[in-house]
Amino acid sequence: MDTIALIQALVSCRSITPSPGNSYALLEAILRPLGFSCTQVRFGDVTNFYARLGQTEPHLCFAGHVDVVPPGDEAAWTYDPFCGTIADESIWGRGVADMLGGIACFVSATQRFLKTAPSPFGSLSFLLTSDEEGPATHGLQKMVPWLQDRGEIPGCFLVGEPTGPVGELIKIGRRGSLTGTLQCHGTQGHIAYPEKADNPIPRLVRCVQELIQVPLDWAPCPDFPPSHLEITSIDVENSVTNVIPATASARFGVRFNPLHTGARLQDTLQTLCDLHAGPHTLDLTIHGEPFLTQDTPWIETVIGAMKSVTGKAPRKDTGGGTSDGRFLIQLAPVIECGLPNTTIHQIDEHVSLDDLALMESLYETLLKEIYSSKNLKKNILS
Repeated sequence: MDTIALIQALVSCRSITPSPGNSYALLEAILRPLGFSCTQVRFGDVTNFYARLGQTEPHLCFAGHVDVVPPGDEAAWTYDPFCGTIADESIWGRGVADMLGGIACFVSATQRFLKTAPSPFGSLSFLLTSDEEGPATHGLQKMVPWLQDRGEIPGCFLVGEPTGPVGELIKIGRRGSLTGTLQCHGTQGHIAYPEKADNPIPRLVRCVQELIQVPLDWAPCPDFPPSHLEITSIDVENSVTNVIPATASARFGVRFNPLHTGARLQDTLQTLCDLHAGPHTLDLTIHGEPFLTQDTPWIETVIGAMKSVTGKAPRKDTGGGTSDGRFLIQLAPVIECGLPNTTIHQIDEHVSLDDLALMESLYETLLKEIYSSKNLKKNILS
């Protein structure tokens, strides 16, 4: 099955999170004849997938997810979101960029690499979940201790998340993520008698202004963008115009760099709210800590492979949203390299055929450089 046919088959699985659809069976049918041992591991309502070929070093693990976000209004799509239509020199469908296309490119690159791979060449594995687009509680977060218990620890994880223009950047880290809900409490009353009520809205507005305006970082952070807080909603749920409400709430999200830990950032936000919100409740959730891969041999190997295909070295980046790399970094270095992220989660998600061909070539070249070059292998293993 070629790359395009595999993407179309994966898209047709309708693997809307947290369901993998039939995608694991499809991948297993391809990987088992290549010699991979394949295992499906279930935690809660999520099924995960692990396949490995070989038992020696070096060991590269391709990680990612088969689940996709819902398509939204299917009638608004130019083409069926679960068909994988080829049109305008692109393939269209939910998940073609995020990240079924990346999976298909790596599978195809693996097939081509193994035709000429030395024997033994090391180990190669796939680690996939159907819980990346959801809460991410029963996916790779649970698979990390599962792998650790079995001694399945690779030298590096290559995550196929969409990262940007193909060949132009790799992600070597991510900011941490925290979300919060601030609810200011007051006393309901008639607007004609404000002295008998306590309006929480002005206090909420003042506190939100403080949250927006107070700089989170006290210095630049090498390799990372500044930490950033964004208000995502302000709600009063007041259906009439002559009542002072009893509560008012705001929700926000923070992306933070390694100047902070989640716990210290929680303390900072709590202190700000204590100073400005009056009677309130603050609920904070840490979704992931920031991380940075500093394993030079693996980074240089990936950059070298990409440069040999495109003619220029990709830049190293830590921007964007969170990924499952925040869990995988507990076991091994994490490098993210995938397709363009221009249309992910949108109506009419699509990827150009040229980008797919280039991505597959980059992956195949990377595999050859990791497993076929004695010098590179020596550097990685050292």
